[in-house]
Amino acid sequence: MRRLTEYWKGQRGSGAAEFAIVLIPFTMAVFGIIHMSMLFYANQALQYAAEAGARCYSVDATNCSTASNAQTYASNRYKGPTIGASFTATATGCGHTVVGTGTYQLDAVLVHRAVALRAAACYP
Repeated sequence: MRRLTEYWKGQRGSGAAEFAIVLIPFTMAVFGIIHMSMLFYANQALQYAAEAGARCYSVDATNCSTASNAQTYASNRYKGPTIGASFTATATGCGHTVVGTGTYQLDAVLVHRAVALRAAACYP
């Protein structure tokens, strides 16, 4: 019969045990990085669409002569993930302003949150 100290000194199976311990945090980190990258991408795409809509509303009188046309233009320019993006165009304040809003559903391994995104652009 083996002594108890011989079990502690044994190295067989230690790689599998260490892999099992590291696998869950590593998977969480990978999926967290992927979802945070998608969140930043959605925010940047929303900002780009708002800027394009504000510029079109200010400069292009044929395609974006009204606020609803500018909103439609900005909505068509949004190419990010599905966040339910909506745009509002106004011609007050600093010039022609377009505000885009949306909600990104952050579903990492243990984190499940709705993140509200907002982007505003003004073109004189």
